[in-house]
Parts: sequence; structure tokens; C-alpha cells
Amino acid sequence: MENFSMFNADDLERYMHVYAIPWAINIAMAIVIYVVGRLIVGLLLSIFRRLMARSKYDEMLINFLESIISAILMLFVIVASLDQLGVDTTSLVAIVGAAGLAIGLSLQDSLKNFAAGVMLLVFKPFKAGNYVDVAGTSGIVQKIGIFTSTLTSLDNKEIIIPNGKIYNDNITNYSAKETRRCDMMFGIGYDDDLLKAKRVLQELVDSEERILKEPACLIGVAELGDNSVNFTVRPWVKAADNLAVRLAFTEAVKLRFDEEGISIPYPQMDVHFFKEADNTKQEENKQLAG
Repeated sequence: MENFSMFNADDLERYMHVYAIPWAINIAMAIVIYVVGRLIVGLLLSIFRRLMARSKYDEMLINFLESIISAILMLFVIVASLDQLGVDTTSLVAIVGAAGLAIGLSLQDSLKNFAAGVMLLVFKPFKAGNYVDVAGTSGIVQKIGIFTSTLTSLDNKEIIIPNGKIYNDNITNYSAKETRRCDMMFGIGYDDDLLKAKRVLQELVDSEERILKEPACLIGVAELGDNSVNFTVRPWVKAADNLAVRLAFTEAVKLRFDEEGISIPYPQMDVHFFKEADNTKQEENKQLAG
């Protein structure tokens, strides 16, 4: 019994020194690495958020990038903790890398849209509320998401466009500038008084309060068309007033031209019949028939 007790005590002591104490130390160190790592990650994310906030980036982009950075940093913390426990992390990293590659290949289009969304949020070629023409579609921007952007058409249709199509195509932002030039064309008949028509157009420009005085409006004969003498009128207006001024000015021109007796011709064709030539043709046909 005494020898058996001594054997158990020695075995227990060896077990404690060889296994229990080292394992306890490793577990404690792994916990310390994890806790300290989380604190460092939290500190780095806090610094990142403050820097991004100063740059006035979109809140959605900040939150998304923060979550990605947090996941990557926490992955390093977990791998370091497992390595402290003696776990072979090489195979774990290989599995995670292979899984990431497989997911990336299966989501190529989504990743393209994501990358394009990040670029749109960073460089901001347009923002919510702008009237734009993107990917062959026009509308008012409602939201710029990570994968898609939402527009509302002028007739109140919701249009959702993948960001990849937007970023890979031309982007026309009609709201980017405070002012815009409103290009209009008006035709008068060849028999109408050209100088009178030009004077009327100038008076209408001067009477429209929404047309800016500077830069000055250009009024001139643009071309001598098939059916009309065409005037170009190019006033500058505030971007928000562009459509309203165009509609109101066009109506005002029609009403004023009617009052002044200035015609607005429509496409037409004059057909002339010559009786003498027609009789000659009939005689030739009779001779050929005879």
C-alpha cells in the first residue's frame, strides 16, 4: 500500500509538471492573447472610424469597411491564440484561404459590384438627390449601396442598377454644377422678319426672371434649314430651374410669335405640275404606241 501511494504521488507530480501546468500556462496565455488582441482591435477600429469621419465618407461605407477590418484583425487574434495552445494553424489558414477563393470565384459579379460600390462611395461622382444619367438610365439618386444604387425616374419609377454597370459606363451628373446652360432651338419662316424675331426672343429672355444675367444668353441664327430659319437660344439658369425654364420659355415663344405674326413652319413639300410638259409626254407616248 505504501509503495502504491508513493507511485501515485510521483505520477501525479510528474503529470502536473509535464502536462497540467504547461497546459494551464498555455491556456492562460491564449486567453491573454485573445483579450489583449480584442482590446487592440477595438482601439485600431476606433482610430479608423475617427479618421474616416474626418474625411466625411459615407456612413454605410465606414460601417462596411469597419466590419471587414474587424473580421480580418480578429482572425489574426484567433490564429495567434490557437497557435499558443499548440494547434496547427497552418492547415486552418489553408482551409480559410481555399474557402475564400471558392467563394470569390462563385461571387465574381457580386465582388465587381462591391468594388464599384466602394469606388462610388469613396470618389462620389454623384450623391443622393442628384439627377444623373448612368448606365443608359436617367433618374434622381435615392441611395448608393454597396452592391446596387437606387434611382427614381421622373415618372416615379424605382430603378435599381448594379454598381458595376454604373462605374464601367459614362456618368452624367446634371446636378453637379449650380448652373446649367439651357439649349433651345426655334424656327421661323423664310418670309418672316428675321431681326424682329431675334428682338422678340431677346425680350422674352430679359423678361424671364429665372434666366441668369451672367453669363449672357446667346441668341443667333444657327442654320438655314429646309423649311425654316432656325434660331438658337442658350440662356444660363440654376440647375434646379432648367426644365421649368425650358417649358415656360417654349410656351412663351409660341404665344408671342402668334401675337407678332411670326410663323413657326412645319415640314412641308411643294409639288408643281406643268401642263405643257404633261401634254408633250402624252404625245410621245401616242407616237410610240402607233
